[in-house]
Amino acid sequence: MDAAILIRKIIHVDMDAFYASVAQLDNPELQGKAIAVGGSEIRGVVSAASYEARKFGVRSAMSGAMAKRLCPHLIFVKTDFARYKEVSSAIRKIFYEYTDLVEPLSLDEAYLDVTENKKGNPSASLIATEIRLKIKERTGLNASAGISINKFVAKVASDINKPNGQKTIPPEEVIEFLEKLDVKKFYGVGKVTKEKMYRLGVFTGMDLKSKTEEFLTEHFGKSGGYYYNIVRGIQKGSVKPSRIQKSLAAERTFNENIASEIYMLERLEEIAKEVERRLLKSKIAGKTITLKIKYSDFTLQTRSKTLDMYVSAAALIMEIVKELLFQSSMKDSVRLLGISLSNLNNEKKKAAKPEKSIDVQLKLEF
Repeated sequence: MDAAILIRKIIHVDMDAFYASVAQLDNPELQGKAIAVGGSEIRGVVSAASYEARKFGVRSAMSGAMAKRLCPHLIFVKTDFARYKEVSSAIRKIFYEYTDLVEPLSLDEAYLDVTENKKGNPSASLIATEIRLKIKERTGLNASAGISINKFVAKVASDINKPNGQKTIPPEEVIEFLEKLDVKKFYGVGKVTKEKMYRLGVFTGMDLKSKTEEFLTEHFGKSGGYYYNIVRGIQKGSVKPSRIQKSLAAERTFNENIASEIYMLERLEEIAKEVERRLLKSKIAGKTITLKIKYSDFTLQTRSKTLDMYVSAAALIMEIVKELLFQSSMKDSVRLLGISLSNLNNEKKKAAKPEKSIDVQLKLEF
């Protein structure tokens, strides 16, 4: 089969500082200012930060207190998921004007396969530019994009010219691009893996490519095979229009830490009812119930149990949650509680075939 037939044109669209940008859009007084969505200077966790705040080191998942120390003039704003979903829906409508092969990753990013598209435009780069312009015109927000032969390279590329930019890695440049890339920029390589790779003398894609699959598997387990393939331009899986939901959860962060187990049960009852509501809305159920506990010192603990049957009712979920809560004593007062269900009855397991390595120097319109 001609290798050119296997080349896909994938766009990764990523909204710039989405939550913070929506807040600034809705409140002009916040434009150009350092803001954090979620949390407060006393407690809570930052969900997102504007680029003005990021210059001071403020990042998502950081405590509000730490963020305020780094950026004393930081402004905290409340999350508004109803508004985020509204804007996200408008953005996705734009995607569907070009292709039905849209794979949302979250409210603010998605993959699009535009190999064959509704506009008949052979250039994925031009399509990405059009999409970003339409997003700006219709929502007032900026988006960045990455364009390449598979999801991995497109996602890495989308971060290169942020904010409000795009980067195309055509087929003939993919291998060279990956070889020069610092491994810390490889999507899926976190801080711990990066440090381990550095200790092994693996600093760039070229270093990674020089290692055998056996070596990588020995040091990184199943992920070793993934790293071996990805640096060669090989990736399993295509853009999936309907992503299968793996879990469903709800959680609450409290204004004051709680130590009373009775009070915890009251809050968990509320959370379980919210989980039930979401399960019923999605028409799914799960077998594995997980209790999430975050203590006052920010340490996180999870306790899980898998049942023989699928459940969705709050009462049944609470029976297991009580068991998990009392299976061992609490180490400290609690600042957050959460319940999640996984092992859902919507899961379908399909073996994906890897796309062929792009060692052929192809000249396609990208």
